[in-house]
Amino acid sequence: MPSYDEIPVIIPSYEPDEKLITLLKALQEAGIRHVVVVDDGSGEPYASFFDRAEAFGNCEVLRHAVNLGKGRALKTAFNHCLLTYGGEESGIPGCVTADSDGQHTPTDILACMRKLWENPKSLILGCREFDGPDVPARSSFGNKCTRQVFRYLLGLSVSDTQTGLRAIPVFFMEKLMEVKGERFEYETNMLIETKNLSVPILEVPVKTIYIEENRTSHFNPIKDSLRIYLVFGKFLFSSLSSSVVDLLLFHLFCTVFYGADGKFGGVPYIIMATVFARIISAVYNFLINYKVVFQSQEKIAVTAVKYFLLAVCQMMCSAVLVNGLHGLFGGMEVMVKMPVDVFLFFVSFLFQREFVYHKREVPR
Repeated sequence: MPSYDEIPVIIPSYEPDEKLITLLKALQEAGIRHVVVVDDGSGEPYASFFDRAEAFGNCEVLRHAVNLGKGRALKTAFNHCLLTYGGEESGIPGCVTADSDGQHTPTDILACMRKLWENPKSLILGCREFDGPDVPARSSFGNKCTRQVFRYLLGLSVSDTQTGLRAIPVFFMEKLMEVKGERFEYETNMLIETKNLSVPILEVPVKTIYIEENRTSHFNPIKDSLRIYLVFGKFLFSSLSSSVVDLLLFHLFCTVFYGADGKFGGVPYIIMATVFARIISAVYNFLINYKVVFQSQEKIAVTAVKYFLLAVCQMMCSAVLVNGLHGLFGGMEVMVKMPVDVFLFFVSFLFQREFVYHKREVPR
């Protein structure tokens, strides 16, 4: 019977230094049996570190000819582990990923391995504390911001979104082979995928270690943060562009339907303008959300019914609120509509995220 110390530990590495060798030695001394190091195209000047890594009896090295990024290195290692150590039938529940720069101790790595062994259907995150005096400002600020973005946009409460210490179950490794992202954004996409597949997330508190204020990290706080936040940019683009379309059409239809008594066919012109504008902008928004934003796997007819039921409710709320507030305060109709629709946008997003596009899959 296998035991938790047979879970393979994956270490992607690019242009390493002596800290990689120190970590590998510590992992061997801790009794960890399988270590997979990925040389992500570090080049000849760093070949000696990987040669020394292969000298450890429990370590094997996979190589990229050129630098392809952390995401690609993880996929290479996932594929290797699935082929080498087998799927769930092998008795090994998954793998653990760790960074090569000494941030993760063997004790914490073992703690994540044990947690995965006890919870083979969950993603395990080794989470750091970011309020200590030794935490670099860029790491603390970036993680706290991303944490809030995750909480709102995805409904995920994760205390350390950028941790490289993760224990990943076999079925999730298989899914992650197809997830987009070649560099640091891949780890963000991994967390997003837990939402799509309803994969539980469990956290293990770990030591917060930053050596030389994390100067050796290849994470570029500007360039790579942009890659990460671009993952969320599509959410905002869809909603903002839909709002612009809706407002322009609303203004146009207000002009078309405005009558001498402020009505069109006995119906207040604002109600008519809201309905026609919302129908057109809703079709536009639905198609973008279905294909681009949420990339839904649900049947389009089922999703469309749920979306348009939500759109009707949102449209009615908008029409009633705008008409009522305009009657109270007067002014330009568009100026009344804008704050109302901003509020309804946030409410609508939450409903779309949780009920319209989210297909809940139960882990095998």
